[in-house]
Amino acid sequence: MKHLLSVDDLSADAIQQLFETAADMHDVQRREVKKLPALRGRTVVNMFFEDSTRTRSSFEIAGKWLSADVINVSAKGSSTSKGESLRDTVLTVCAMGVDGLVIRHPASGAALQVSEWVDASVVNAGDGTHEHPTQALLDAYTLQRRLGSLEGRHVAIVGDLTHSRVFRSNIQCLTRLGARVTVVAPPTLMPSGVGAWSAAAGFETSYDLDDVLRRDGGPDAVMMLRVQRERMTGAYFPSPREYTVGYGLTRDRLAVLGPDVPICHPGPMNRGLEIAADAADAAQSVVLEQVSSGLAVRMAVLYHLLAGESEGGMA
Repeated sequence: MKHLLSVDDLSADAIQQLFETAADMHDVQRREVKKLPALRGRTVVNMFFEDSTRTRSSFEIAGKWLSADVINVSAKGSSTSKGESLRDTVLTVCAMGVDGLVIRHPASGAALQVSEWVDASVVNAGDGTHEHPTQALLDAYTLQRRLGSLEGRHVAIVGDLTHSRVFRSNIQCLTRLGARVTVVAPPTLMPSGVGAWSAAAGFETSYDLDDVLRRDGGPDAVMMLRVQRERMTGAYFPSPREYTVGYGLTRDRLAVLGPDVPICHPGPMNRGLEIAADAADAAQSVVLEQVSSGLAVRMAVLYHLLAGESEGGMA
């Protein structure tokens, strides 16, 4: 594996191999000394042209715990703020002998384009509204740890689908692992052409959250997505209250779910909009577990991309 640009690049076996490595990396978090020598001598640059807390910090910690030299570059601190092109920026950075680039960019397809310009391994940390592969991997890893095999499990993904790269990557990841997926959103936030896409990719669509939560015993897991108001240029719903009434995981809807149904959210959460505080803080919420899993999964991704065949084990 040279790059991780899309979940579509990974087979089900490759995903499970990453999960096995992530389980080993998860154990590192419980050690007193959280350090492995696997990437000693390697240099990883995190290039984030969009704001991020979870993804950026977890990639930084992941690289450091694997003993890599990690450098962070943000849009405000780079020459792109002076008008330099993305191509010139990444070529300049890679001319310094960088081994890996972790890139987040507001333009869909940016990570793929960068991978064609440089020799370093490239990890897509989110490109526009296109994909966010490591988020989908950590979501599936978290659910697999809670539910066991995802084969035949029903996962409901609810919220702002139009602007969500997390949703797009999760469709690929969860269906590849055998899960049945239903996506729920108001018509204004359902992606254009979703009918043909859902038929081809094998997922279901619905505009009725209450029906999905009650039908056939309800889903085995629920994933709430953030309403991405910063990407919205028009009125996608009449008011925040009306969105919550129709599509929020409210206290009443939480009562419908079984106590063992995991509640996921990629964060950051708009409490009181797409998810009530009762649901975000419920015992079945795995939001913080997703953060812990994200670190383990990103360590696994960097290890498989950069450690090389000669590195042997991870002790």
